[in-house]
Amino acid sequence: MGTPALWIGFNVVVVVLLALDLWVFHRHAHRVSLGQAAFWSAFWVALSLGFNYWILRTYGSGPGLEFFTGYVVEKSLSVDNLFVFLLVFRSFGIEPRYQHRVLFWGVLGALVLRGLFVGAGAALVHRFEWFLYLFGVFLVFAGARTLFKGHPEFDPEQSSALRWMGSFLRIAKGDTGQKFFVVENGQRAVTRLFLALVVIDGADLIFALDSIPAIFGITQDPFLVYTSNVCAILGLRALYMLLAGVIPMFRYLDAGISAVLIFIGGKMLVEPWYHMPTHLALAVVAALLCMAVIASFIARRGSNAARG
Repeated sequence: MGTPALWIGFNVVVVVLLALDLWVFHRHAHRVSLGQAAFWSAFWVALSLGFNYWILRTYGSGPGLEFFTGYVVEKSLSVDNLFVFLLVFRSFGIEPRYQHRVLFWGVLGALVLRGLFVGAGAALVHRFEWFLYLFGVFLVFAGARTLFKGHPEFDPEQSSALRWMGSFLRIAKGDTGQKFFVVENGQRAVTRLFLALVVIDGADLIFALDSIPAIFGITQDPFLVYTSNVCAILGLRALYMLLAGVIPMFRYLDAGISAVLIFIGGKMLVEPWYHMPTHLALAVVAALLCMAVIASFIARRGSNAARG
């Protein structure tokens, strides 16, 4: 599925929505309230589900279920991005009222990068079918590594990439507002917001190495792979604003996401002998994530009881 008109139409709608978001609804820098974050998070989810319903009615239950499963998987994998957002903003001292602007351009960059990754992945899978098994091995390895070793500590201020940038870019000092570039003492300089944007897009590039192969474990249709990725990413900004204060409480969510990666990788590897129905794969993914969330709540209640 996915005619040229459909590809163009989908991307035009996305660009229009993003333009309205930045230049109409968030034209002035302000701290996004909890109510606003909840509204926009619900809006993006509802929009994605509405698009899912259209696919279901137009192309049937198979593509509809594949899109929904891919959307759930990508949404769960994108939680890692939220942790990075939190760490980057704290490390660079980005005020809450400017965070939405950084995330907007960060998400826009992520959409372009994901589109390139999906295009490359689809071409490889189409030309070399064995690439799916390579994806499967990679996902099992990545999931097991994170499950047993956790994510490596990330300190933006110690990043070698940022130190390299600082060797040839002038970094502005003091309050620069919501600007990415300023003129300081007659010379153009980049701001902390720009550095935060670079780190966020760089981190998404790394996370895409896990998420793109994972979605190919659900469907090999390039349009479904791309649209489910885009729909999952579009709501990241609002979701971050909504969950920033409670993200650290889900201590076992990383373990649940790792289990999802291992499961999808294993599903890809056994495909020649057993084709798992999409609805069953969705049920397994949902069960793994629910168990991780429930375990996090139980552990937190136990910690609170012990402190009390």
